Amino acid sequence: MLVSDEPGVAVPGFCRDCLRSFDKPLSRCARCGKRRLLVHPELNTLSIAHLDCDAFYAAVEKHDDPSLAAKPVIVGGGRRGVVLTACYVARTFGVRSAMPMFQALQLCPNPAIVKPRMARYLEVSRSVRALMRELTPLVEPLSLDEAYLDLSGTELLHGTPPAATLAALALRIERKTGITVSIGLSFNKFLAKLASDLDKPRGFAVIGQAEAKTFLRDKPVSLMRGAGPALQAQLARDGLTRIGQLQDASAADLAKRYGGTGLWLHTLANAEDTRGVDPTGETKSISSETTFDADVKALSELEAILWRQCERVGTRAKACGLGGRTVVLKLKTTRFRVRTRSVSLDAPTQLADRIFRAARDLLRREADGTPFRLLGVGLHNICSEAHCDPPDLVDASSRKRASAEYAMDSVRARFGEAAVGKGRGLRVRKRAEV
Repeated sequence: MLVSDEPGVAVPGFCRDCLRSFDKPLSRCARCGKRRLLVHPELNTLSIAHLDCDAFYAAVEKHDDPSLAAKPVIVGGGRRGVVLTACYVARTFGVRSAMPMFQALQLCPNPAIVKPRMARYLEVSRSVRALMRELTPLVEPLSLDEAYLDLSGTELLHGTPPAATLAALALRIERKTGITVSIGLSFNKFLAKLASDLDKPRGFAVIGQAEAKTFLRDKPVSLMRGAGPALQAQLARDGLTRIGQLQDASAADLAKRYGGTGLWLHTLANAEDTRGVDPTGETKSISSETTFDADVKALSELEAILWRQCERVGTRAKACGLGGRTVVLKLKTTRFRVRTRSVSLDAPTQLADRIFRAARDLLRREADGTPFRLLGVGLHNICSEAHCDPPDLVDASSRKRASAEYAMDSVRARFGEAAVGKGRGLRVRKRAEV
């Protein structure tokens, strides 16, 4: 990012491999000889970061199975399913997350296709998050593989500015888990998240206050948080496709055109974001869905598939330290018509068993012989896990089922997802799922 080229001007920097600091231009580190140097005029004053694990699921699979190291790895499955994660080798062929599997296989011949192991990813995610929380309590998880951190005021505690503390964190994560991370550092969350995408994989990018508006100016409006396809189309009809055009417009004009959204656009376009890093998170929902290899209409088969998706939602909720009060069921017919049904629980949950029991009731009302090609389940009305799953005075066996679920999570984390399971989940293993 912005680096002073004025002669004699000291610009702080350090080596990302040995962490030695310096204040003059270098081509390589004077201590270790490496070239992974980070230099920026505001390096020692910025403290809001976004940390993103590089191709997380695929990275875990490559770490656990060294024979996959040089291969294009796709985590997913089923010709009608989608890609969950593609390693960087597979990405050179054009494979991307959320791409249909059939398309990925056309682009990338002979990849190593690995079924997702959510319990293992949860274990690694917890290890990474524990390392983050050793540095600051202000960690806001976004998913298993990314989070915001606020290291304001930690320099005295750790003896180094936040940037150097984060670089040391990246090295510790790599040594402990075998995966790499990319870090974005800035003065607010919006820019920190943008920065983390600038230098992947194993990257560290900085966007300072002095350069922020210039950096954003030529970027498309799609880069702005919350600017979805509908808003982009509306802006494009008015000739607004670049963030710089929003910077040039007055707040009053944008408010007249788009109401409150216009004021928000003006604020974000000018690199302003007042959101703090919130340990309770900003996740709005946690969900999982699968597209079947062959259409399914039998209730027994749909229930088995539903259980598997509920397990995944429960795993992700536990990984993020969250739960939800509303369970949402999603079904897609062979005519691509989507049915969405929901129910609110008496108390929030993060347990697969409770999610399943609620979603199963919804499913039984919809399983009328209609063939379906997709099934999904999700948690909405998200809250902290501290509010989840209080003892059920009516259902005396609920606590026993909860204890059994947590025990199965521990076994799967050590020995893989296939190590233990409930009978209802075993019936689905013959079907290709995502």
